[in-house]
Amino acid sequence: MNGWLMLAVAIGLEVTGTIGMKLSEGLTRPGPTMLMVLSYLGCFAALSIALKTLELSVAYAVWSGLGLALVTLVGVAMFQESLSLWKTGSILLIILGVIGLKCHR
Repeated sequence: MNGWLMLAVAIGLEVTGTIGMKLSEGLTRPGPTMLMVLSYLGCFAALSIALKTLELSVAYAVWSGLGLALVTLVGVAMFQESLSLWKTGSILLIILGVIGLKCHR
């Protein structure tokens, strides 16, 4: 299977797991806790498959950078978290770093 597709699956599952972690309220709610555990297991399985064909440095940067950006958007949309200019600029710098890693080959 395509490494980039598996990386996208890994990112989606990582974001889902992080949402489950927030909703689990410190692992006190069984449903969200199970969502978190299963999502992270699937995430690391998909990431492992992606790493068969992708460079580790690039895959990890994309996984963590896009995961961060998506979790930030979910936090703002679902949990009414703040989004300051400073936070937005910092996240954009991370994304630019990821793009730099991908483009510099």
